[in-house]
Amino acid sequence: MTTMYAALLRGINVGGAKKVPMAELRVLMTGLGLDDVRTYLQSGQAVFSADRGGEESWAAEIAGAIEKRFGFAVDVIVRDHAYLAATVEACPFPAAELEAKQLHVTYFSEPVDAERFAEIDRAAFLPEEFRLGDRCLYLYAPNGLGRSKLAEQLSKPRLNKGLIATSRNWNTVVKLKEMTGS
Repeated sequence: MTTMYAALLRGINVGGAKKVPMAELRVLMTGLGLDDVRTYLQSGQAVFSADRGGEESWAAEIAGAIEKRFGFAVDVIVRDHAYLAATVEACPFPAAELEAKQLHVTYFSEPVDAERFAEIDRAAFLPEEFRLGDRCLYLYAPNGLGRSKLAEQLSKPRLNKGLIATSRNWNTVVKLKEMTGS
């Protein structure tokens, strides 16, 4: 059975570092035996289909191939269509009423619990809010991610120790769900 996936690459093509041209990424992924490889934007999203493997094995294979080809390590999270659709459906904020820049999802490489973020005084950051989901965190930042003090706190290395974490705005979250659904 063929499954559609999205690969989320962390920290590429940002600020002139870790350049991975999307055309080359598509060739690289096709060379791994992946089908229907397409990229979205320049900031590290690719969708593909495969009839073998799973999220963790594909994340490791893609990360290894990128390091071999480009000479630097890139963290990769791979999620299937069912997960991406469930993430959109489970959004605890009124996504349809918000601008895409106000709502973000941080995907984690493994499940996280509330204890990890217990030190954050949520009331101190209002109206900004976050909620945990299945291997993800939803962030409502009314003034956008770049001005979010809560996002700054949530990205502290000690809170994300042992995890791969990568964030996407709501437009990208929805687009990846759509791209993996076809």
